[in-house]
Amino acid sequence: MRRLPVYILIQTSGAMRGEPIEAIKTGLETMVASLRQDPFALESVHLSIITFNRSPEQALPLTELENVQIPPLAQPVAAGTHLGEALEFVCRKADAEVVASTPERKGDWMPLLFIMCDGRVSDAQLFRQAVEEVKRRNFGSIVVCLVGGKINDENVKQFTDKIVNLETADGATFRQFFKWVSSSVSAGNRSIGAADELPLPPPPPEVHTVI
Repeated sequence: MRRLPVYILIQTSGAMRGEPIEAIKTGLETMVASLRQDPFALESVHLSIITFNRSPEQALPLTELENVQIPPLAQPVAAGTHLGEALEFVCRKADAEVVASTPERKGDWMPLLFIMCDGRVSDAQLFRQAVEEVKRRNFGSIVVCLVGGKINDENVKQFTDKIVNLETADGATFRQFFKWVSSSVSAGNRSIGAADELPLPPPPPEVHTVI
């Protein structure tokens, strides 16, 4: 069975501190439970969770859905949102983990990337370089969820036009967001190298699309 790699990149500094990070963990558990009800997802989805603040860390290696256990999401004391370094980290992981198609065999499906952050960056120069790296990768879809009272959508618009903003950062809203993510993942049955991007289902009322 061909794998559908799904990378979830989560900021753990700034806007995510406190209640939001606990709500995100609960939302992730809801998403996994929902995906396990989908026979295609259960057979194909492999999930990786990467957190970042001043540096990125793979909290969950690429793991088949059946064996996924949501790890604790550590929150640093130090400030810093190094989104550029985090994007480069995701690119390296995808390069190493996603199996490309060859004339002799079919590889994995196009990987999906979901990012939860406030859109601000502390490593502007590296971020500009990372944007070009992300564009060179064959992600089936990149979705950014902006969270927090002080967000910057101009940065993330440099590498995706699929941007949403949560009205509130409570548990119920995050659960709705991750249910939407699970619907998006269930639709992600496209092979690496396909020209078309993944069409996303309409988001719930709590999730507002950023124009």
